Amino acid sequence: MSLTNEKTTEDIAHGIRKRVFLHTMRNNGGYLSQACSAAESLAFLYNEALHLGAPTLPSVPKPFAGVPSAHNPDAFTGAGYHGPFAPDYDRFFVSPAHYALVIYSALIEVGRMDENALDHFNKDGGSVEMIGAEHSPGMEVTTGSLAQGLSMASGVAFARKRAGEKGKVWVYMSDGEFQEGQTWECISAMRHHEIDNIRVIVDVNRQQCDGAMSSVQELYDLPERIAAFGATCRSIDGHDLEAMRKAADSAEAGKPLVILANTSPFQGMDFLKKRFPRLHYVRFKSADERIEMRDALAVELGVDLNEIEEA
Repeated sequence: MSLTNEKTTEDIAHGIRKRVFLHTMRNNGGYLSQACSAAESLAFLYNEALHLGAPTLPSVPKPFAGVPSAHNPDAFTGAGYHGPFAPDYDRFFVSPAHYALVIYSALIEVGRMDENALDHFNKDGGSVEMIGAEHSPGMEVTTGSLAQGLSMASGVAFARKRAGEKGKVWVYMSDGEFQEGQTWECISAMRHHEIDNIRVIVDVNRQQCDGAMSSVQELYDLPERIAAFGATCRSIDGHDLEAMRKAADSAEAGKPLVILANTSPFQGMDFLKKRFPRLHYVRFKSADERIEMRDALAVELGVDLNEIEEA
């Protein structure tokens, strides 16, 4: 069985931003800009695109049970929040593990995880990691260095195609991963092996840990480069849900589909422009700075100030 859509995709996107904002205010820091850029695409994936079964893990995440091995039957992966592995169900791989807080918020918004799950965020012995690992909610693998997620997902997609499984494999990536050679090797290999049951959405927010990508390593002509390596590439406004729906339905036989979701790292939170280009992780340097941001973003997101201070 699949979960019933209880909210509109637009409402879920807003809920993701609100949850990440509240968590950031209460914990003196968080990945706010990732919520700004990724909210629509993750809301679309979880509420419309992904064909998933009901979760197989408890709504309140379990503690870390150790790494998987033949001698550890209690180990688990966070993919349980996407439901069981079955031929007709999709698989979803999150490559940028630092989007974990945004993923957790999305899982809560669509009813796959309890709203109190974030109480366990970044706590010793817990599975709700700040940087997602294979045991973290929504994570199937530990992607380690950025750019590894696509390769692992493509291997699963290749195996599923050879086995005749109907379920697709979806991947969420960040644009910085296209600075890595592994990404390009993977796209070339997928085209060669005609792995066309994979769908990739890339958050093109043009930001990375060290600042704006233009100051670190510019990608240039990304859509043309991806197409030249053999993938079907669609470049869209990543905050336009109708454009995303059309792009997701435009795959071509024999080719992987890559959707470049061009986004803003301060969509829905214009106040963050003041911190540009240092947006990768937002931490407050003073009480006054926190109050200024709290008050401004609360107005933008329609959040009551009393709700922010609730434990």
